[in-house]
Amino acid sequence: MAYIVAAYWRAKPGQEETIRRVLEIMTPLSRQEPGCLFYQPHRSPDDPRLFFIYEQYVDEAAYEAHMATPHFEQYVKGEAIPNLESRERHFFWTL
Repeated sequence: MAYIVAAYWRAKPGQEETIRRVLEIMTPLSRQEPGCLFYQPHRSPDDPRLFFIYEQYVDEAAYEAHMATPHFEQYVKGEAIPNLESRERHFFWTL
């Protein structure tokens, strides 16, 4: 059973490329984390400001560890979140 995170990010107007760049940096770093099973960002073909990130972790503790990494602090908290209009997260367990 995996712990799933489905995140929707909407960039502030004019910050779409900032968010794209952050996600391109975060993807390989997140995939290298020991508790990460899958990490894949997506961008809407209809709305360039809308991003969807699908993540799988071995458990909730691995997700908490992800959020405590230096790269999460620097890129997500430091660069992405200040440039988001909205951020929505949903959490699931696989069946």
